[in-house]
Amino acid sequence: MTEGRNITEITQFLLLGFSDFPRITALLFVTFLLTYVITLTWNLSLIILIKMDPHLHTPMYFFLSNLSFIDLCYVTSTIPKMLSNFFKKKQTMTFVGCIVQYFVFSTMGLSESCLMTAMAYDRYAAISNPLLYSSVISPTLCVGMMLGTYTAGLTGSLSQVCALLQLHFCGPNVIRHFFCDMPQLLHLSCTDTFFVHVLTVILTMIFGIANVLAIVTSYGYIVRSIMKITSAKGRSKAFNTCASHLTAVSLFYSSSIFVYLSSSSGGSSAFDRFASVFYTVVIPMLNPLIYSLRNKEIKGAMRRMSKKIGSC
Repeated sequence: MTEGRNITEITQFLLLGFSDFPRITALLFVTFLLTYVITLTWNLSLIILIKMDPHLHTPMYFFLSNLSFIDLCYVTSTIPKMLSNFFKKKQTMTFVGCIVQYFVFSTMGLSESCLMTAMAYDRYAAISNPLLYSSVISPTLCVGMMLGTYTAGLTGSLSQVCALLQLHFCGPNVIRHFFCDMPQLLHLSCTDTFFVHVLTVILTMIFGIANVLAIVTSYGYIVRSIMKITSAKGRSKAFNTCASHLTAVSLFYSSSIFVYLSSSSGGSSAFDRFASVFYTVVIPMLNPLIYSLRNKEIKGAMRRMSKKIGSC
Protein backbone atom coordinates (compact mmCIF):
# COMPACT_ATOMS: atom_id res chain seq x y z
CA MET A 1 0.00 0.00 0.00
CA THR A 2 1.17 3.57 -0.66
CA GLU A 3 0.67 6.78 1.27
CA GLY A 4 -0.63 9.94 -0.37
CA ARG A 5 -3.08 12.76 0.32
CA ASN A 6 -3.58 11.30 3.85
CA ILE A 7 -5.20 8.24 2.24
CA THR A 8 -3.74 4.73 2.36
CA GLU A 9 -4.22 3.41 -1.17
CA ILE A 10 -4.96 -0.26 -1.76
CA THR A 11 -2.61 -1.87 -4.30
CA GLN A 12 -4.18 -5.34 -4.27
CA PHE A 13 -7.45 -7.04 -3.45
CA LEU A 14 -8.15 -10.37 -1.80
CA LEU A 15 -10.66 -12.41 -3.80
CA LEU A 16 -12.39 -14.91 -1.52
CA GLY A 17 -14.22 -16.65 -4.34
CA PHE A 18 -15.75 -19.86 -2.97
CA SER A 19 -13.17 -20.35 -0.21
CA ASP A 20 -15.92 -20.37 2.43
CA PHE A 21 -17.05 -23.75 1.01
CA PRO A 22 -13.90 -25.83 1.74
CA ARG A 23 -15.75 -29.16 1.74
CA ILE A 24 -16.74 -28.83 -1.91
CA THR A 25 -13.65 -27.04 -3.22
CA ALA A 26 -12.53 -29.97 -5.37
CA LEU A 27 -16.06 -30.47 -6.75
CA LEU A 28 -16.42 -26.79 -7.63
CA PHE A 29 -12.99 -26.74 -9.28
CA VAL A 30 -13.75 -29.76 -11.47
CA THR A 31 -17.22 -28.43 -12.35
CA PHE A 32 -15.96 -24.99 -13.38
CA LEU A 33 -12.98 -26.45 -15.23
CA LEU A 34 -15.19 -28.81 -17.26
CA THR A 35 -17.66 -26.00 -17.93
CA TYR A 36 -14.88 -23.72 -19.15
CA VAL A 37 -13.39 -26.40 -21.42
CA ILE A 38 -16.84 -27.18 -22.87
CA THR A 39 -17.51 -23.46 -23.41
CA LEU A 40 -14.21 -23.00 -25.23
CA THR A 41 -14.73 -26.11 -27.34
CA TRP A 42 -18.31 -25.37 -28.39
CA ASN A 43 -17.78 -21.70 -29.17
CA LEU A 44 -14.49 -22.24 -31.02
CA SER A 45 -16.05 -25.10 -32.99
CA LEU A 46 -18.98 -22.91 -34.01
CA ILE A 47 -16.66 -20.09 -35.12
CA ILE A 48 -14.54 -22.51 -37.19
CA LEU A 49 -17.61 -24.20 -38.68
CA ILE A 50 -19.13 -20.88 -39.77
CA LYS A 51 -15.79 -19.72 -41.16
CA MET A 52 -15.14 -22.88 -43.19
CA ASP A 53 -18.62 -23.65 -44.56
CA PRO A 54 -19.66 -21.35 -47.47
CA HIS A 55 -23.35 -22.14 -46.83
CA LEU A 56 -23.07 -20.32 -43.51
CA HIS A 57 -21.60 -17.12 -44.93
CA THR A 58 -24.77 -15.15 -44.26
CA PRO A 59 -25.50 -12.18 -41.96
CA MET A 60 -27.17 -14.33 -39.31
CA TYR A 61 -24.13 -16.61 -38.94
CA PHE A 62 -21.74 -13.67 -39.17
CA PHE A 63 -23.44 -12.25 -36.08
CA LEU A 64 -23.52 -15.68 -34.44
CA SER A 65 -19.76 -16.17 -34.91
CA ASN A 66 -19.18 -12.78 -33.27
CA LEU A 67 -21.47 -13.80 -30.39
CA SER A 68 -19.30 -16.88 -29.86
CA PHE A 69 -16.15 -14.73 -29.93
CA ILE A 70 -17.64 -12.32 -27.37
CA ASP A 71 -18.67 -15.23 -25.13
CA LEU A 72 -15.14 -16.67 -25.33
CA CYS A 73 -13.62 -13.37 -24.20
CA TYR A 74 -16.38 -12.86 -21.63
CA VAL A 75 -15.86 -16.18 -19.86
CA THR A 76 -12.05 -16.05 -20.18
CA SER A 77 -11.96 -12.72 -18.35
CA THR A 78 -13.12 -14.38 -15.11
CA ILE A 79 -12.88 -18.18 -15.06
CA PRO A 80 -9.10 -18.81 -15.46
CA LYS A 81 -8.33 -16.50 -12.54
CA MET A 82 -11.06 -18.12 -10.45
CA LEU A 83 -9.69 -21.61 -11.22
CA SER A 84 -6.12 -20.61 -10.36
CA ASN A 85 -7.31 -19.24 -7.00
CA PHE A 86 -9.06 -22.40 -5.85
CA PHE A 87 -6.01 -23.97 -4.26
CA LYS A 88 -4.09 -20.82 -3.32
CA LYS A 89 -3.80 -19.79 0.31
CA LYS A 90 -3.71 -16.12 -0.65
CA GLN A 91 -6.11 -15.37 -3.50
CA THR A 92 -4.91 -11.90 -4.41
CA MET A 93 -5.31 -9.69 -7.46
CA THR A 94 -3.53 -6.39 -8.00
CA PHE A 95 -5.56 -3.20 -8.32
CA VAL A 96 -4.50 -2.90 -11.97
CA GLY A 97 -5.38 -6.54 -12.62
CA CYS A 98 -8.79 -6.02 -11.05
CA ILE A 99 -9.50 -2.97 -13.21
CA VAL A 100 -8.33 -4.76 -16.37
CA GLN A 101 -10.50 -7.78 -15.55
CA TYR A 102 -13.56 -5.60 -15.07
CA PHE A 103 -12.76 -3.64 -18.25
CA VAL A 104 -12.70 -6.79 -20.40
CA PHE A 105 -15.71 -8.30 -18.63
CA SER A 106 -17.75 -5.10 -18.98
CA THR A 107 -16.71 -4.50 -22.60
CA MET A 108 -17.83 -7.97 -23.65
CA GLY A 109 -21.06 -7.80 -21.65
CA LEU A 110 -22.08 -4.41 -23.09
CA SER A 111 -21.06 -5.51 -26.59
CA GLU A 112 -23.20 -8.63 -26.28
CA SER A 113 -26.17 -6.50 -25.26
CA CYS A 114 -25.78 -4.42 -28.45
CA LEU A 115 -25.22 -7.54 -30.55
CA MET A 116 -28.51 -9.00 -29.34
CA THR A 117 -30.21 -5.88 -30.74
CA ALA A 118 -28.37 -6.18 -34.06
CA MET A 119 -29.43 -9.83 -34.34
CA ALA A 120 -33.05 -8.85 -33.62
CA TYR A 121 -32.91 -6.31 -36.47
CA ASP A 122 -31.44 -8.99 -38.73
CA ARG A 123 -34.37 -11.33 -37.94
CA TYR A 124 -36.82 -8.45 -38.54
CA ALA A 125 -35.31 -7.75 -41.97
CA ALA A 126 -35.29 -11.46 -42.88
CA ILE A 127 -38.96 -12.04 -42.00
CA SER A 128 -40.53 -8.69 -42.82
CA ASN A 129 -38.73 -8.16 -46.16
CA PRO A 130 -37.42 -11.56 -47.32
CA LEU A 131 -37.09 -10.50 -50.97
CA LEU A 132 -35.03 -7.42 -50.05
CA TYR A 133 -33.12 -9.08 -47.21
CA SER A 134 -29.82 -9.56 -49.05
CA SER A 135 -29.78 -5.94 -50.21
CA VAL A 136 -30.91 -4.48 -46.87
CA ILE A 137 -28.55 -6.52 -44.67
CA SER A 138 -25.49 -6.12 -46.86
CA PRO A 139 -21.98 -7.26 -45.88
CA THR A 140 -21.00 -3.60 -45.45
CA LEU A 141 -23.91 -3.01 -43.07
CA CYS A 142 -23.05 -6.17 -41.10
CA VAL A 143 -19.45 -5.06 -40.61
CA GLY A 144 -20.61 -1.56 -39.69
CA MET A 145 -23.09 -2.93 -37.13
CA MET A 146 -20.40 -5.10 -35.55
CA LEU A 147 -17.94 -2.22 -35.41
CA GLY A 148 -20.66 -0.12 -33.78
CA THR A 149 -21.36 -2.94 -31.32
CA TYR A 150 -17.74 -3.26 -30.23
CA THR A 151 -17.23 0.51 -30.16
CA ALA A 152 -20.31 1.00 -27.97
CA GLY A 153 -19.19 -1.74 -25.57
CA LEU A 154 -15.66 -0.36 -25.43
CA THR A 155 -16.86 3.21 -24.84
CA GLY A 156 -19.31 2.21 -22.11
CA SER A 157 -16.71 0.09 -20.34
CA LEU A 158 -13.98 2.71 -20.66
CA SER A 159 -16.23 5.34 -19.09
CA GLN A 160 -16.81 3.08 -16.10
CA VAL A 161 -13.12 2.32 -15.70
CA CYS A 162 -12.21 6.02 -15.86
CA ALA A 163 -14.81 6.68 -13.14
CA LEU A 164 -13.45 3.83 -11.00
CA LEU A 165 -9.92 5.20 -11.30
CA GLN A 166 -11.11 8.43 -9.67
CA LEU A 167 -12.14 6.52 -6.54
CA HIS A 168 -9.88 5.74 -3.59
CA PHE A 169 -9.63 2.35 -1.91
CA CYS A 170 -8.14 2.59 1.56
CA GLY A 171 -9.36 -0.64 3.14
CA PRO A 172 -10.75 -3.17 3.65
CA ASN A 173 -9.55 -4.89 0.48
CA VAL A 174 -11.53 -8.15 0.69
CA ILE A 175 -13.82 -8.93 -2.27
CA ARG A 176 -16.26 -11.70 -1.35
CA HIS A 177 -16.69 -12.76 -4.94
CA PHE A 178 -14.81 -14.71 -7.59
CA PHE A 179 -14.13 -11.70 -9.85
CA CYS A 180 -13.94 -7.92 -9.68
CA ASP A 181 -17.40 -6.57 -10.42
CA MET A 182 -18.74 -3.05 -10.06
CA PRO A 183 -20.96 -3.60 -6.94
CA GLN A 184 -18.05 -5.09 -4.97
CA LEU A 185 -15.63 -2.33 -5.96
CA LEU A 186 -18.09 0.44 -5.09
CA HIS A 187 -18.79 -1.24 -1.76
CA LEU A 188 -15.06 -1.12 -0.89
CA SER A 189 -14.46 2.48 -1.95
CA CYS A 190 -13.77 4.93 0.86
CA THR A 191 -14.74 7.96 -1.25
CA ASP A 192 -18.05 9.24 -2.58
CA THR A 193 -19.40 6.94 -5.30
CA PHE A 194 -22.42 9.04 -6.28
CA PHE A 195 -21.05 9.92 -9.73
CA VAL A 196 -20.26 6.27 -10.50
CA HIS A 197 -23.77 5.25 -9.44
CA VAL A 198 -25.25 7.91 -11.74
CA LEU A 199 -23.03 6.73 -14.60
CA THR A 200 -24.11 3.13 -13.96
CA VAL A 201 -27.78 4.14 -14.13
CA ILE A 202 -27.18 5.99 -17.42
CA LEU A 203 -25.36 3.03 -18.95
CA THR A 204 -28.09 0.69 -17.73
CA MET A 205 -30.67 2.83 -19.51
CA ILE A 206 -28.61 2.91 -22.71
CA PHE A 207 -27.39 -0.69 -22.89
CA GLY A 208 -30.22 -2.32 -20.96
CA ILE A 209 -33.55 -0.54 -21.32
CA ALA A 210 -32.89 0.97 -24.78
CA ASN A 211 -31.68 -2.33 -26.23
CA VAL A 212 -34.57 -4.28 -24.71
CA LEU A 213 -37.06 -1.76 -26.13
CA ALA A 214 -35.41 -2.04 -29.56
CA ILE A 215 -35.58 -5.84 -29.41
CA VAL A 216 -39.22 -5.81 -28.26
CA THR A 217 -40.10 -3.37 -31.05
CA SER A 218 -38.36 -5.55 -33.64
CA TYR A 219 -40.25 -8.61 -32.48
CA GLY A 220 -43.49 -6.67 -32.48
CA TYR A 221 -43.03 -6.08 -36.21
CA ILE A 222 -41.85 -9.66 -36.67
CA VAL A 223 -45.00 -11.08 -35.05
CA ARG A 224 -47.15 -8.79 -37.18
CA SER A 225 -45.38 -10.01 -40.32
CA ILE A 226 -45.68 -13.66 -39.30
CA MET A 227 -49.40 -13.28 -38.69
CA LYS A 228 -49.79 -12.20 -42.32
CA ILE A 229 -48.35 -15.50 -43.56
CA THR A 230 -51.25 -17.64 -44.77
CA SER A 231 -49.79 -21.14 -44.39
CA ALA A 232 -49.32 -22.71 -40.96
CA LYS A 233 -46.06 -24.28 -42.14
CA GLY A 234 -44.73 -20.88 -43.18
CA ARG A 235 -45.64 -19.34 -39.85
CA SER A 236 -44.02 -22.20 -37.97
CA LYS A 237 -40.82 -21.87 -39.99
CA ALA A 238 -40.71 -18.12 -39.37
CA PHE A 239 -41.21 -18.57 -35.62
CA ASN A 240 -38.49 -21.23 -35.52
CA THR A 241 -35.95 -18.82 -37.05
CA CYS A 242 -36.53 -16.48 -34.09
CA ALA A 243 -36.84 -19.04 -31.29
CA SER A 244 -33.09 -19.40 -30.66
CA HIS A 245 -32.48 -15.68 -30.51
CA LEU A 246 -35.47 -15.11 -28.24
CA THR A 247 -34.22 -17.82 -25.88
CA ALA A 248 -30.71 -16.34 -25.77
CA VAL A 249 -32.07 -12.81 -25.20
CA SER A 250 -34.37 -13.99 -22.41
CA LEU A 251 -31.57 -15.83 -20.59
CA PHE A 252 -29.07 -12.99 -21.01
CA TYR A 253 -31.26 -10.15 -19.77
CA SER A 254 -33.30 -12.03 -17.15
CA SER A 255 -30.22 -13.46 -15.42
CA SER A 256 -28.35 -10.13 -15.45
CA ILE A 257 -31.34 -8.19 -14.14
CA PHE A 258 -32.06 -10.81 -11.47
CA VAL A 259 -28.49 -10.81 -10.14
CA TYR A 260 -28.08 -7.04 -10.01
CA LEU A 261 -31.52 -6.32 -8.57
CA SER A 262 -31.33 -9.06 -5.93
CA SER A 263 -27.71 -8.50 -4.91
CA SER A 264 -27.16 -7.70 -1.26
CA SER A 265 -24.24 -6.28 0.75
CA GLY A 266 -22.37 -5.15 -2.32
CA GLY A 267 -23.36 -8.25 -4.23
CA SER A 268 -21.05 -10.48 -2.17
CA SER A 269 -23.30 -12.98 -0.41
CA ALA A 270 -23.03 -16.70 -1.18
CA PHE A 271 -26.32 -16.48 -3.09
CA ASP A 272 -25.02 -13.59 -5.22
CA ARG A 273 -21.87 -15.50 -6.10
CA PHE A 274 -23.67 -18.65 -7.18
CA ALA A 275 -26.29 -16.60 -9.05
CA SER A 276 -23.50 -14.75 -10.89
CA VAL A 277 -22.18 -18.09 -12.12
CA PHE A 278 -25.24 -18.40 -14.34
CA TYR A 279 -24.63 -15.32 -16.48
CA THR A 280 -20.81 -15.42 -16.34
CA VAL A 281 -20.30 -19.16 -16.90
CA VAL A 282 -23.46 -21.02 -17.88
CA ILE A 283 -24.89 -18.69 -20.55
CA PRO A 284 -21.65 -18.54 -22.63
CA MET A 285 -21.71 -22.35 -22.57
CA LEU A 286 -25.40 -22.60 -23.53
CA ASN A 287 -25.45 -20.07 -26.39
CA PRO A 288 -23.80 -22.38 -28.99
CA LEU A 289 -26.27 -25.14 -28.05
CA ILE A 290 -29.28 -22.81 -28.22
CA TYR A 291 -28.38 -21.77 -31.77
CA SER A 292 -27.31 -25.24 -32.95
CA LEU A 293 -29.62 -27.93 -31.55
CA ARG A 294 -32.64 -27.17 -33.77
CA ASN A 295 -30.74 -25.47 -36.59
CA LYS A 296 -30.86 -27.56 -39.77
CA GLU A 297 -28.25 -25.42 -41.55
CA ILE A 298 -25.67 -25.91 -38.79
CA LYS A 299 -26.45 -29.63 -38.61
CA GLY A 300 -25.99 -29.83 -42.39
CA ALA A 301 -22.68 -27.96 -42.11
CA MET A 302 -21.54 -30.39 -39.41
CA ARG A 303 -22.37 -33.36 -41.66
CA ARG A 304 -20.47 -31.81 -44.56
CA MET A 305 -17.50 -31.11 -42.29
CA SER A 306 -17.56 -34.68 -40.98
CA LYS A 307 -17.53 -36.04 -44.56
CA LYS A 308 -14.57 -33.82 -45.44
CA ILE A 309 -12.65 -34.96 -42.37
CA GLY A 310 -13.59 -38.59 -43.06
CA SER A 311 -12.40 -38.41 -46.67
CA CYS A 312 -8.98 -37.04 -45.71
